[in-house]
Amino acid sequence: MSVLSFLSKKSKPLLGLDISSTTVKMIELTKHGDSYRVENYSVRPLPPGVVVEKNISDVDAVAQVVKATIQQARTKVRDVALAVPGSAVITKTIEMPAGLTDDAMELQISLEADQYIPYPIEEVSIDFDVLGPSEKSPEQVNVLLAACRSENVETREAVMELAGLTAKVVDVEAYALERSFDLQADQIDGAYDKVIAIVDIGSTMTTLSVLVEGKIVYAREQLFGGKQLTEEIQRRYGLSEEEAGLAKRQGGLPDDYEAEVLEPFKDSVVQQVTRSLQFFFSSSQYHEVDHVLLAGGVASMDGLSDMVEDKLETHTTVANPFANMSVSSRVNSAALANDAPSLMIVTGLALRSFD
Repeated sequence: MSVLSFLSKKSKPLLGLDISSTTVKMIELTKHGDSYRVENYSVRPLPPGVVVEKNISDVDAVAQVVKATIQQARTKVRDVALAVPGSAVITKTIEMPAGLTDDAMELQISLEADQYIPYPIEEVSIDFDVLGPSEKSPEQVNVLLAACRSENVETREAVMELAGLTAKVVDVEAYALERSFDLQADQIDGAYDKVIAIVDIGSTMTTLSVLVEGKIVYAREQLFGGKQLTEEIQRRYGLSEEEAGLAKRQGGLPDDYEAEVLEPFKDSVVQQVTRSLQFFFSSSQYHEVDHVLLAGGVASMDGLSDMVEDKLETHTTVANPFANMSVSSRVNSAALANDAPSLMIVTGLALRSFD
C-alpha cells in the first residue's frame, strides 16, 4: 500500500495537468488577494490510441506531448497536480476513533483496508481525510477514504518523470470538478441550495456529475463524445481523421454539413444528456435538477445549450471557470475563452496550489 495525496494539502506552486483521451491540458494560476490570474495555458493533441478511455497505454508518447505542452507554455514550474478518473477510484466514508494521530489512523486503515477495498492492499494507493465528528457517536469521527489501483497512479507518475516534471498531487477528477464549480457558483442564483448537473462532453466520454450543496453526490460515465461527429465527417466526405478534425474546428465543409451532419449530432447530444439524467433520477431520491452546466469540448457548439434548455425545460449554461479571472498578456485570451468549457478539471487541479 502507498499513501497518496487525493485529499491532503500541498505547498505551492503547482501546474494543473489533465491527460484526457485526446489531449494534454495545462493551466498555471496565481492568486492576488481573493482573485485568480491565468499565467499560462496550453492544450496539445495526443496521437490516436495512446490513451484509451482515460487509461494510458503508451507512456513514452504521452510524456513527449506533456513535455511539448510545458515547453509551449514557457513555464518554469515543474511540480504538477494531476488526476485519476473517478471510475478508477473507490471512495467510502468510515468511522474511526476521535483523537488518533494521522500516523495512527493510517496504520489502522492499512490493517482494516480489506474491509473496504476489493483489491489486495499491496496493489492500491490510499488517502484519507477527516471530515468531522460523527453524528452517531462523539467518540468517533467520519473519515473519507479514497483508494485507487496503484498502477493507475504509477503510470501517470512515470509520464511526469519522463517529461521532467514531479507529480506532487494525484487527485480525483470529481474533486477537481467541485473546486472548479466553486469558481462559477456566483453565476447561478442560490447555487449551493440547488441540484446542479454538470454534463462534461469530451471527445470519447460523457460524464454526468450531480452536485448538491456544492458536493458531487452522483457521477456516471458513458461512451459518447465529439469524436462521433469527427467520424461522421470522415465517412460522409471521405476525409482522414486529421482532416475531419481540422474541418470541424475551422470550417470549409460542404453546404449540406450543417443540416445533414451537425444538427443530427446536436440532437444526439441532447438525447445523451436526457438519458444520463434519467439514469440519475431512477437511481436517486431526486426527480429533477435545477440547473445544467455544460462542459467539455462539445459544450461550446453554437445553439447547443439552448437546445438542451428547451428539451429539459431547465436553465442551461456553458461552463467558464475563468469568468472572474484576469489573464496574463502571455495568454491568448480568445483561445482560452473558446477552450474554457473543456478546462474545468485542469483548472480545479491548478487550484491545489492554494490549499
